[in-house]
Amino acid sequence: MKAEATVKFEFDSEQTLETVFNALKPETLSAPTERSRAHIEVDGKNLILKFEARDSTALRAALNSYLRWIKLIIEILVFLENA
Repeated sequence: MKAEATVKFEFDSEQTLETVFNALKPETLSAPTERSRAHIEVDGKNLILKFEARDSTALRAALNSYLRWIKLIIEILVFLENA
């Protein structure tokens, strides 16, 4: 079974988009396992993540990892803005 997903995030700030993209890009270059792969791209003010996995469990794990990383990056940026 092959599982796929595409997630699109729209950013108000191009600087935030660039920061998130640059932080995540290295993660897409070498997958820790062969069960899933992620591809990242920018389209205007949108960050697009495309996932391919051998099964739904691997897809869920990959999605959860990237979503947590994005959440963490944004929380750090907000913290730095308010510091």
